[in-house]
Amino acid sequence: MTADKTSLTSSPINDQLEELHRKFSKVVDGKVASHIAELARANPEWFGICIVTTNGGIYEAGDTRQEFTIQSISKPFVYGLALEDHGRAEVLKKVGVEPTGDAFNSISLDPETGCPRNPMINAGAIASTGLVAGATPQIRLGRILAAFSRYAGRELKIDQAVYQAENATGHRNRAIGYMLRNFNVLDEDPMPVVDTYFQQCAILAHCRDLATMAATLANRGVNPLTGEQAIRSEFVESVLGVMGTCGMYDYAGEWLYDVGMPAKSGVAGGVIAVLPGQLGIGIFSPPLDAKGNSVRGIQVCSALSRRWDLHLFNRPGDGKSVVRLRLNAAEFNSSRVRSTNENKVLREHGRRIQVFQLQGHLVFATAEYVVRALTECVGLECLILDFRYVISINETAGLLFHDILCRLHEAGCVVLFTSLTNNSPLRRLLREQLGDRSDDLFRTFDELDGALQWSEDRLLARVMPDVTDTNIAVSRYELLNGLTREEAGIVQKFFERRDFAAGEIIIEAGEPARELFLLMRGVVSVFLPLDDGRRKRLATFSPGMAFGEMAMIDHAPRSATIVADTDVSCDLLTTGKLTALGAVHPKIKIHILENLSLDLCRKLRKANREIALLV
Repeated sequence: MTADKTSLTSSPINDQLEELHRKFSKVVDGKVASHIAELARANPEWFGICIVTTNGGIYEAGDTRQEFTIQSISKPFVYGLALEDHGRAEVLKKVGVEPTGDAFNSISLDPETGCPRNPMINAGAIASTGLVAGATPQIRLGRILAAFSRYAGRELKIDQAVYQAENATGHRNRAIGYMLRNFNVLDEDPMPVVDTYFQQCAILAHCRDLATMAATLANRGVNPLTGEQAIRSEFVESVLGVMGTCGMYDYAGEWLYDVGMPAKSGVAGGVIAVLPGQLGIGIFSPPLDAKGNSVRGIQVCSALSRRWDLHLFNRPGDGKSVVRLRLNAAEFNSSRVRSTNENKVLREHGRRIQVFQLQGHLVFATAEYVVRALTECVGLECLILDFRYVISINETAGLLFHDILCRLHEAGCVVLFTSLTNNSPLRRLLREQLGDRSDDLFRTFDELDGALQWSEDRLLARVMPDVTDTNIAVSRYELLNGLTREEAGIVQKFFERRDFAAGEIIIEAGEPARELFLLMRGVVSVFLPLDDGRRKRLATFSPGMAFGEMAMIDHAPRSATIVADTDVSCDLLTTGKLTALGAVHPKIKIHILENLSLDLCRKLRKANREIALLV
């Protein structure tokens, strides 16, 4: 199999965004903003959706690079800058945080103090702009632009034509500015402040910028793509708080109830939504509803919240922490003891078998991290998803795993699931979704070790098709490596042949150790007895290998039980016979003991490597 065959061309998350884009592109409700001539020229068919996760995932569909002016979406970010410059207590003296239920351009001031009710209405936004530190309007604007650029991860600029149009028609905002000056909310000439406000609204951005800015707020102020701190983390909660209660103006209550994410809209058609700790959403579609919000933007956010269970009050852990271990069969193997040639093949080709051991709660944000990592895997033959440490999984995460399972299957990769209980929601969901294909696509194992062995066997059968576990010649016993044919014949005279039926116990834990077994035919497994009566498999041996070798070293009672998995034929070498062999052929005995020591060293090194991966 070539590496290209299993590389995925797209993510199921991107496909779902494309599906939503196709669906809501058909919506023709709403009208493009017309109070400013420049905004009225927007194409009503422009439509972009972008999601950026806090761990750096980017998903987009539609016109995500079409620039537009940010308009009122500037308000929470400027408010955050004011908080950084003055702190909460001082800002609260100038701008409140109470929702008004009024439109964005309402003149809503506290009747006693004259302070704006919140920073999301125009009055509060102008007051926030006035609180941004700067000796001159140019310095103040420069700081705003620099902050926005940190949020977006690229340098943003102002659309001068839109700014001039805002300036020419912004008489109501100028009136608000003078009212704020009258109540000493603004301590300076209001006109430069209002002018700066016009310019901040005219900053150009595209849909991906909005999603990145939203994701930066979701990531406690750190841009997840650049790693740059855009706002001090202690003020993020205050910004998100007013976005949650006031960001959608007189639609804010219904928005929080239905969509459940802090958000902000702009009359150019932009919408941002933030799910703290998880992701940011940016949507652009110019047609607006009667409240001034993007029609498609609201519908997409509502659909995403429902489909991916994104409501603020359903909060999981961090996405990265969901992957407890990530391994491959070149570095970590099953307990099946392999021959030297088989181990060589696994070291060379084992990266085609990947193991993701998951933990915690699986919801959209945590499952997204896993799905994204899987879409980036190339050349996989087998993928093992181990759910041993998973606490819960919701339907959204289950559907993502269904999608990635189908995609990997189409790319030629077999997906195996381990540690799913019989009543696991994921087991039920996958069987329902797969229907008649369930038996072919949905492979489950009780434990990771069984899935690893199955995957290794499959890989080895493809790479080494002529190797079979049939009877082997005595000369091929690994313990006799390096002996001549004549010397091997001498040793054979000291063997005792014994057969065992499938399921028969060959060695019982606690028995005296008196012989070494060399496996000529069949497969045996080593089990450790547990306190609750169950047995834990430690290793599985194939023809040519030796087991029970500890008898030759310390003569202590057997510590494990060995069972015939199939019908088995063994050659036994008792401690007495080995002593007799040494009496007449000491060099042969020494060579056998050297091989025994080398085999134990290989097993110890393998165990050390695998333990190092687990700690």
